[in-house]
Amino acid sequence: MHIDGAWQPSDGGARLDVINPANGAVISTIADASLTDVDRAVAAARAAFERNDWACLQPNARGQLLWRIAEAIEAHADEFARLECLDNGKPMLAARRGDVPGAADTFRYFAGWCTKITGQTMQVSRPGQTFAYTLREPLGVVAAIVPWNFPLLMAAWKLAPALAAGCTVVLKPAEDTSLTALRLAEVMADCGLPAGVVNVITGRGASVGAALTRHPGVDKVAFTGSTQIGKEIIAAAAGNLKKLTLELGGKSPTLILPDADLAKAIPAAAMGIFHNAGQVCAAGSRLYVHADIFDQVTEGIIQRARAMRSGPGEVPTTELGPLVSQRHRERVHGYVASGMAGGAQLLTGGARGEGEGYFYEPTILTGTTQDMSIVREEIFGPVLVAERFNDLDEAVQRANDSDFGLSATVWTTNLGLAHGLARRLEAGTIRVNTGGGTDPNQPFGGTKQSGWGREFGEEGLLEYMQTKSVLMTL
Repeated sequence: MHIDGAWQPSDGGARLDVINPANGAVISTIADASLTDVDRAVAAARAAFERNDWACLQPNARGQLLWRIAEAIEAHADEFARLECLDNGKPMLAARRGDVPGAADTFRYFAGWCTKITGQTMQVSRPGQTFAYTLREPLGVVAAIVPWNFPLLMAAWKLAPALAAGCTVVLKPAEDTSLTALRLAEVMADCGLPAGVVNVITGRGASVGAALTRHPGVDKVAFTGSTQIGKEIIAAAAGNLKKLTLELGGKSPTLILPDADLAKAIPAAAMGIFHNAGQVCAAGSRLYVHADIFDQVTEGIIQRARAMRSGPGEVPTTELGPLVSQRHRERVHGYVASGMAGGAQLLTGGARGEGEGYFYEPTILTGTTQDMSIVREEIFGPVLVAERFNDLDEAVQRANDSDFGLSATVWTTNLGLAHGLARRLEAGTIRVNTGGGTDPNQPFGGTKQSGWGREFGEEGLLEYMQTKSVLMTL
């Protein structure tokens, strides 16, 4: 692990196997941190914050360092992509074209914010001559806990704004996918990041992650993961009233209206659920199509699903990699089996892939009801439920009938109608006539049980800062 600028083993010497999900082979081992290691990492981050050599570094110097990190990620792009492929299972080309440049762009974007953090002066209604203003200050020590579906990218989403704000960080990658976080720690140190500003500890979420969330030395937790774990973090944070940013689960709807451009909507709807083998929090896992075009749309998505080439991520032609683990594949299959047992009709897929590795076929189900688990719960796999509608109000009601509210997508050429739907749909991000993806300048986050707070944009930066009011009688 990387603690206080140095590589250190776990206190008890425990280690975890690193598994390649494409074939089940052990490719490495990582340290399994103890509670003592958590204390050491938090103490290092606290000492680095209190030294003020990071938070009080000139803003332009802090921005330049973040920019160097972005350039270093790009310089090592092939290495990061290969690590992501071997550790997570995703196609290497997808990592090389999406995850790695996305991580670099995130650091570059927040590098620009370092010189743009401001407070305000204001008039107050007090007797005498009074000067009142506000300061924006970093929160302190951040525990950044990231998931296994986009390991490098999610680490950048947490690290870049926290560092731009002047915070110090303990980064806890997912136990299944820790390799790129460890390599990133090395790259950041080589770029000149002071010791203790970013510490990376690896290990089990149930022990290491839980210890971080309740640690009294942590001022904020930034977490991406399941809604259930998010609720546990809320309870753990009560000990010292930690600030929280929680980017949690989703069950995002896609609405395709009868006037939609189907040449674009059909492939986008397919990739909205099958990209990264469906292991995406904002995946378009619920599809509502007008009855007039339902058969045409579903047939198009079925053809795309059956044509997708699955295999190891190192193979250039691979479009669909494996799921992250055997445990997760069984979970995904359990949802599909439950839906079919409840009366859902299988249009394609529904089976584990052949051969080695944790592959699962792209799957489409119809004939579902709103109370089914495959409609209501996040499956986090390449599983789409598709239903027809006749009345748009009914479609909106069904789209909003969810505990989640992360994302929603609309396909229509009627932009007046699209603007109205953007207001009516209950989600943090509404996409119209476009597929997935994010931009660092646009806030991202959810409503309802999809989380608290926002990442990206100025809102994402301010999640790592606090406002101090100063009132002065002259």
